[in-house]
Amino acid sequence: MPTQTSTQRSPAVPASAEPRRPAGPRAVAEPGSSPRWVRWLPVLLLFTDLVIQTVFPQATAAGFLLTALPVLVAFGFGPWLTAASGAGALVLQVLVASHAGHLYEHHHVWVYLSTGLAAMAGVMLALQRVRQARHLVLASTVSEALRRTVLHPVPEQVGELRTAGRYQAAQAEVAIGGDLYELCDTPFGTRVLLGDVRGSGLEAVRAVADLLGAFRATAHEVRELGELAELLDRQVRRGALESGDEELFVTAVLLEHRPGTDRLDVVNRGHLDPVLLGGGAVRTVHCPQDLPLGLGHLRGQPAPAPTSIPFTAGQTLLLHTDGVTEARDRAGRFYPLTARLATRFHGRPSVVPEQLVSFVTEDLARHAGPARDDLALLALTPAPVRGKAAHPA
Repeated sequence: MPTQTSTQRSPAVPASAEPRRPAGPRAVAEPGSSPRWVRWLPVLLLFTDLVIQTVFPQATAAGFLLTALPVLVAFGFGPWLTAASGAGALVLQVLVASHAGHLYEHHHVWVYLSTGLAAMAGVMLALQRVRQARHLVLASTVSEALRRTVLHPVPEQVGELRTAGRYQAAQAEVAIGGDLYELCDTPFGTRVLLGDVRGSGLEAVRAVADLLGAFRATAHEVRELGELAELLDRQVRRGALESGDEELFVTAVLLEHRPGTDRLDVVNRGHLDPVLLGGGAVRTVHCPQDLPLGLGHLRGQPAPAPTSIPFTAGQTLLLHTDGVTEARDRAGRFYPLTARLATRFHGRPSVVPEQLVSFVTEDLARHAGPARDDLALLALTPAPVRGKAAHPA
């Protein structure tokens, strides 16, 4: 997840600001771990075998069931315990056959052999499962490192803005998708970028990394927000030409908050309008929209100037991608973001950013279940920093 990149970054990043895996249906077990019920199957088999042997001691050769024991153990445990279960199954079969007086009968000997082969197969299965689990852990670690390299954690405060964010990739095992955001405390104020790359897969991740890298570098060098948007537009266009994807573009919204002011400057490049909460009301902030980043060369007129909107204490601005508003429930109904926010926060004079993004994340999961698209959320509210020298205007 994004964070500011200047030396004035907040030194502590609270755990609550870290990206979180959604609870409920999307919760995923640790790589390589087996469901608890799988680990009880060997016990159930042993119990069943002993009960049958006790109730019908002469009618059935219940020890035959133990042939499957090491294979069942292999699904839930490691190779050593699997081998031990195979040896234990052989011992029990010998004891059961000896008790019934059939120790050396021809078909019992073949059962002993089958159990030994099953134990060998179980040990190989357990070894393969453990090996795959280690590979999954390594892949998960690399994926998490990539996400943290591309999308930095959101700090509790950037400049004079208190912030909170969530990022959720549609493919939980990938950890990063085509949505992006970043916050930078620059000499020109706090600057924010939130966007959504067209497409998915590795090309989308590459576009995300390129765009965030360009934003982090140029946000500190370019005075005007509109000029910054044009530089990012050209960066996306260059990436499209290099990758051979002429249709690559990024919908994005850029914000700027100058220290000591009570306004935000907004540039909307084909993205969803932000939502403003404050004074007990919820409203959509409509701004003139320009073409998405990467398509500015198709514009037939000058780019619209940034829109200035009031942004005072007690107000909270929510930025989001279409993974929120286009999420559907089982009946095909889209998630009604503004209506849900109005219901939840009606009458509240102010909303804490972390509470806002937590509510949307959890309420969205209840509405639509497992996510089918990437989503990104950023919530911002004014939070003046006492004793801090103002940046030059």
